[in-house]
Amino acid sequence: MALKSYIATSYLRPMSSNEDMLAELRKIRELLEHPPPPPPAKGLIAEFKAFLSQYKVLALAIAFVFAIYLGGLVKALVSDLVLPIVSFALPAGTNINTYMVGPFGVGDFANALITFLVVAFVIFMMVKLAKRFNIE
Repeated sequence: MALKSYIATSYLRPMSSNEDMLAELRKIRELLEHPPPPPPAKGLIAEFKAFLSQYKVLALAIAFVFAIYLGGLVKALVSDLVLPIVSFALPAGTNINTYMVGPFGVGDFANALITFLVVAFVIFMMVKLAKRFNIE
């Protein structure tokens, strides 16, 4: 922003000599240069702390463990509640895991598809709830 305003005001003034032009170019170069990055942390412990904070490893580990248990919970929900409801639509005595369509066994695929849809819906609802409470 400062560079734009500086350039806009510099065009309004007439250049009298090469020295003025060089001075203007030096000022523009100074405005364009970025400050040097901070020096890297020294020592193994300091580097490890910087790594943890930069990549948020702890939050990622917690999310991973949470996802494992959420997946187990949703899988139990599907196998104990949803699939028995789906089995009412199938012929009597047919288990969805062993269901065949012609020569193709599609029961395991249907089980995995239903589980995926329920997991996707649960994750969608959790993200929606997190946004409502401004949790990032």
